[in-house]
Amino acid sequence: MGIFGRREEKASRTGRVMSLEQLGRPIWTPRDYGSLAQEGFARNPVVFRAVRMIAEAAASAPFLLYEGEREVEDHPLLALLTRPNPAQSGVALLETVYGHLMVAGNAYLEAVTIDAAPREIFALRPDRMKVVPGPDGWPAGFEYGAGSRTVRFRQEGTPQPVLHLSLFHPLNDHYGFAPIEAAQTSLDIHNAAGAWAKALLDNGARPSGALVYKAEGHLSDDQFDRLKVELEENYSGARNAGRPLLLEGGLDWKTMAMSPRDMDFIEAKNLAAREIALAFGVPPMLLGIPGDNTYSNYREANRAFWRQTVLPLVNRTCQAIGNWLGPAWGEGLRLSYDADQIEALSLEREALWDRVAAADFLTRDEKRAAVGYGIEEGGADAASA
Repeated sequence: MGIFGRREEKASRTGRVMSLEQLGRPIWTPRDYGSLAQEGFARNPVVFRAVRMIAEAAASAPFLLYEGEREVEDHPLLALLTRPNPAQSGVALLETVYGHLMVAGNAYLEAVTIDAAPREIFALRPDRMKVVPGPDGWPAGFEYGAGSRTVRFRQEGTPQPVLHLSLFHPLNDHYGFAPIEAAQTSLDIHNAAGAWAKALLDNGARPSGALVYKAEGHLSDDQFDRLKVELEENYSGARNAGRPLLLEGGLDWKTMAMSPRDMDFIEAKNLAAREIALAFGVPPMLLGIPGDNTYSNYREANRAFWRQTVLPLVNRTCQAIGNWLGPAWGEGLRLSYDADQIEALSLEREALWDRVAAADFLTRDEKRAAVGYGIEEGGADAASA
């Protein structure tokens, strides 16, 4: 009890500062998610492939469930994650979640609870979701709007109806920062380079120029209009590529634009592609981007991709989902992933097993623990390998 007879509750002292100007009102996402998705994922092949690679790889990592140190092979939580809703498999749902994280920096999962147990899970679009902070400044609910309809979720009960996954954002208390945002400048350069190449092809793969009238006087209005129509109809577009210009007396063609070689067009586009891949944490070698191949081979690059990009994402997602849904079946449940089932890490796994097998000073149970397995039933602690 407090000194004035009121019960004291633990809460962050910064919460009141955060919620001073926004108590109970939804906070809008501070960027245009639609533009990022359209210009990046939908129009840029590097972004599209990087997002797909991360989402597919992360969603393929199998789940493991532990109760204390004991692995649980048959549990309603595992069954729910395998078939989260009638329309999706567990892999499809997780691909959606990881894709949202890469493009928006945020992902939302809704749990449908019946008789105090979660029965279905759905992924919600991040551009339709808004955080509603409570009196302490932290999210007390969410608003999901589609068209003119809005649904408000209150973060109450076990489990809470919505899980918000976000990537670190240094300047926002409620929303995450997407990798695609860090790559926006490179994304614009890459898209502009593609548009420039397309326009060049549409204009016959020739740089722009000017027709200079060398004779005395000027072209009449009728002559100018006729020349303009003739150029547009007979010499523009890919269909007329390479067609020679037929110039009448007094006309001369002067090239005005720099060539692609002068602009170092190809290298600029490849540099932008490498920077996009860097923002997403995908080795350029895996995306087929030439140059800057710092890995000795494809296998090494793939292993680095899993270790540095995919597994940290999978680990934090496992912890978040486990902490969210686990308490519905009691305390002590811990959700993890099975690294032994990941083909890209097979060489590391074999090397670890060889080292552990050669360690004669370890007992059998200690060796099992070293490679991620629990104590063998029946008690084999006294036996050494």
